[in-house]
Amino acid sequence: MEVGLIRCMKTEDICAATKDFMVIRNKKGAFKGIKEEIKVIGVNNCGGCPGDKVVKRAQKMVKVGADTIALTSCITKGRPIGSVCPYVEKMKEAIENKLGNTIKLIDYTH
Repeated sequence: MEVGLIRCMKTEDICAATKDFMVIRNKKGAFKGIKEEIKVIGVNNCGGCPGDKVVKRAQKMVKVGADTIALTSCITKGRPIGSVCPYVEKMKEAIENKLGNTIKLIDYTH
């Protein structure tokens, strides 16, 4: 699996994505049960609210080899700031509409 991570731009100053990398390395959280090697091939943010840049950023990661895009838990579960992104469903739908047949979309990390 070659995964590209998309993070919340608002949380970048308080989160270094260490938990995301830990769950990938240890195959926990959303990556539990994955037998194959997992390579992170890119990390980017959503571009800020309302997430209009998420599709282009996902496309760039797919272009360089990602077969999976993971929206990190800061977007989908509100970690660490305590509130889920109000645009998460819009972002997921946009990615699925544009790339859905070519990639796997994971909607959280931990």
